[in-house]
Order: sequence, then structure tokens, then C-alpha cells
Amino acid sequence: MDDRQALASFAALSQETRLKIVRMLVVAGPGGMSAGALAEEIGVSPSNISFHLKELDHAGLIGQQRESRSIIYTARFDALGGLVRFLMEDCCGGHPGICAPIVPAPTCCAAE
Repeated sequence: MDDRQALASFAALSQETRLKIVRMLVVAGPGGMSAGALAEEIGVSPSNISFHLKELDHAGLIGQQRESRSIIYTARFDALGGLVRFLMEDCCGGHPGICAPIVPAPTCCAAE
């Protein structure tokens, strides 16, 4: 990820509704959610959710696919991971062990 893409990602995430959408899509996982379900859960109008989804899609943070008559939105985990890696790539002057407590393994992926 380069500076330009990181700035676009942060700009998209710097709005409360869009941050909520991304967090909900991360929780939803690969199955994603429809725009209607997102709008209902967040409590915004369909036109409002469409605006925010478009901004997140433009930033490359979410994807979409058609399922029958619905469009299902999903988090782009590769892009979100790239954003975290961008922030942490020069962690602690070449001593990444110092940063390990800051970025623990995701709980969904932890060994049981």
C-alpha cells in the first residue's frame, strides 16, 4: 500500500457511519451483508447507506457481488490488512518484537 491509498482509506474511515459499516462487515465475515440490512442495523436511510457504501468501495475497503436481486457487501480483508501493515511496517526502528503486543493475532484466527 502506498501513501495515496492509505490516505484514501483513512479519509473513508474518518466518518462515523462508514467506520460502523466496515466494522459490521468485518464481523459478518465472507458472507457479508446487504445494503438494506446494513441500513436497518445502523439506523440510516437506504440513500444514506448507498452514499457511504460508494465511498468505501471507491477507497477499496469493501467489495460487492450480486446475489439474486440483492447486492451483498463484504469487507476487503486484504485491503484492511494492508492498511494495518502500512501503519506498522517500520515498527520500532526495525525491532518488530516491540510491536507484537500492539497487534495481537485476531481472536477469530487464534489457535484453540
